[in-house]
Amino acid sequence: MSKSAYFMQECGTCGRNLRVRISYLGKQVVCQHCKSQFRATDSIDKGDSPVKPASAALKRADELLAAADAIKNRPR
Repeated sequence: MSKSAYFMQECGTCGRNLRVRISYLGKQVVCQHCKSQFRATDSIDKGDSPVKPASAALKRADELLAAADAIKNRPR
């Protein structure tokens, strides 16, 4: 019986670390937590880490909250 080798990859949607079989490299896989689909890639092959969609969404949410606070607190 051969043992499968795995690597860790973070889901770009929910941010959870997933164990992915090496045999799935380059193929579409599904996050078992949020059911998001993404391509299995080894972090060494990626080079520079891209901006994660979740991080971009959180940054945009912070910008919108700051703008709302500025409007709310401006003198009338």
